[in-house]
Amino acid sequence: MSAAKEVVPTIADSNVVAKYKEAAEIANKVLDKVIKLCVDGAKVMDICVAGDDAIVEATKGIYTKGNISKGIGFPTSVSLNNCVAHFSPLPSDPESATTLKTGDVAKIQLGVQIDGFGSIVAHTLVVGASAENPVTGVKADVIQAAHTALEAAVRMVAPGNKNMEITKVVDKIAAAYNTKPVEGMLSHQQLKNKTDGKKQIILNPSEAHLRDFERCEFAENEVYVLDVLISSGEGKVRQLNARTTIYKKTENKYQLKMTTSRQVFSELQKMAGAFPFSLRQMPDERKARMGIVECAKHQVVLPYDVVYEREDAVVAQFLTTVLVTKNGNVVITDPRFDSSIIKSDKKITDEEILKILEIPLKAANSKKKAKKTPADKQ
Repeated sequence: MSAAKEVVPTIADSNVVAKYKEAAEIANKVLDKVIKLCVDGAKVMDICVAGDDAIVEATKGIYTKGNISKGIGFPTSVSLNNCVAHFSPLPSDPESATTLKTGDVAKIQLGVQIDGFGSIVAHTLVVGASAENPVTGVKADVIQAAHTALEAAVRMVAPGNKNMEITKVVDKIAAAYNTKPVEGMLSHQQLKNKTDGKKQIILNPSEAHLRDFERCEFAENEVYVLDVLISSGEGKVRQLNARTTIYKKTENKYQLKMTTSRQVFSELQKMAGAFPFSLRQMPDERKARMGIVECAKHQVVLPYDVVYEREDAVVAQFLTTVLVTKNGNVVITDPRFDSSIIKSDKKITDEEILKILEIPLKAANSKKKAKKTPADKQ
């Protein structure tokens, strides 16, 4: 007799929805705390540590019965100006001294997971900006373009729509603000304990991307993390000197040779499971740096490299987690865009895009009264 096929849990199950939403509620509250820490003179590393600590503390007191995993779904990163993503330095890194300055464009990304269901969010702010001191010019154009593109994308991830349709619309929106999507950046379908599902959306694909990229249609009861990154430059990224600190376990198998590598891999499996983790979370930073090298070389972990646009470019990011339901899309993490602060003088005039932006979304609030989480009490 053949083994029964494993049933993959989806948001057709109200318990799954509840876990996604509770993770999102915590992510939203931690994002608010991290935003408040982004002031002139603050150290990026301290902000990242505070974000991760808040996630751990907020998830500690929930789902205490049974062996349910919970905690960091994506380590807190704060990437400045032309740094595109994944900047989350360790104490031993030279970059740990990086501080925020008034006028810096800071991209915050973080995530929470409960029982393998991850809710991720990202926000872009300008340090020192306010309604009285709004953002204008190129910075405003880039931030507004990223936000508008995400607003379109969350409405287009609907049953029967195709992934490349979103790619084309994001291109059009970026062009309206004289900006470019960051080349090759991906958004993924989410499954339990799987942050890089088969269905994907690509931004600004190269010819090589277009040849190999798999076309797909979206379907009811799917979950997506939609990630929009827009640049004032060419939209092309490169690695510089910043060392990679965020990794994720892959499904590849390899018998690691070094004892340190095996110990580090064992620790990260227990600590993070299938979710991205920071080497800063490991008990021994020096040992983690040594052991992760062999793990990455043989692709049992995937590096989230720190990548940059050209030096004079500005990059903005907005990211959200979306539930695709039969009654409409539900945006559960809130990237916290504030139109009173961002003042671009450019507008969308394309009728097709304007119609997309008018599509209503389903309210994220559930009928049940939300439980107070530890994140509220910090």
